[in-house]
Amino acid sequence: MINPFKSKKGLGRGLSSLIGDNDIKSSKDKISISSIVPNKNQPRKLFEKEALEELKNSIKERGIIQPLIVRKSYDQDDKFELIAGERRWQAAQSAGLHEVPVVIIEADNLKSLELAIIENVQRKDLNPVEEAESYNNLIQNFGYDHEKVSKFIGKSRSHISNSIRLLSLPEKILDLIRDNKISQGHAKVLVGLENALLLTDKIIKKKLSVRQLESLVRLFKNRSNKPFKSKDTNIIATENNLSEKIGMRVILNNKKNNSGTLSIEYKGIDQLDRLIEVIKKNY
Repeated sequence: MINPFKSKKGLGRGLSSLIGDNDIKSSKDKISISSIVPNKNQPRKLFEKEALEELKNSIKERGIIQPLIVRKSYDQDDKFELIAGERRWQAAQSAGLHEVPVVIIEADNLKSLELAIIENVQRKDLNPVEEAESYNNLIQNFGYDHEKVSKFIGKSRSHISNSIRLLSLPEKILDLIRDNKISQGHAKVLVGLENALLLTDKIIKKKLSVRQLESLVRLFKNRSNKPFKSKDTNIIATENNLSEKIGMRVILNNKKNNSGTLSIEYKGIDQLDRLIEVIKKNY
């Protein structure tokens, strides 16, 4: 019998090795589809409607070949939390199935997240932002470092670091990556550039390739006769936070002596009036 969790060559720890860990107990069964609840730590956020429709039709014809992986819910009695297989679960619901094959395992939050990440990475189901957020989740909430994530996933340390660096980009650019409007290659070039949003607009309008973008960056560099300065990630995070709160683009330029300028771009007299009113009320 083919092992449904056999890992693909080149990855660190596959589903089979994780499920086979001594501290994980598992059993195979069929359970009611209504007794399954989504995974709070699901790395994947976006699911293509067309692909789901194709999977639904396949399930109607052949059923679910690979079982879902679930664990007992920690906070809902008689419920099971989905660990891996959310796309199959959604398609099965659309196909009208009442029961689905599952592997029920005992796993804590870390093991649950590890399994979910491994499955999605193996299937290449994550967009670059979801992948970066998954690695960052392991680091921020479960005590991993870049080296440990690298060994766990089976990818180079530089890949992990470059992936996480994408999260320093403005949210507008991250949305474009999620929507596949710009590629991961474009994003890598944009990381740390003060004029990343301007360059992103040019990528979209001119349909620039990654090489064309790199050439454009060099052209800007030669025109200004000085290299682009990479902004500190804390400054970028502050800009993004302020922009989200006030709904306008914020640019923070901080000099070595900690003096500098804070610029706010408004679009239209209504935004300007609102900004002036906020300043008057608070100062």
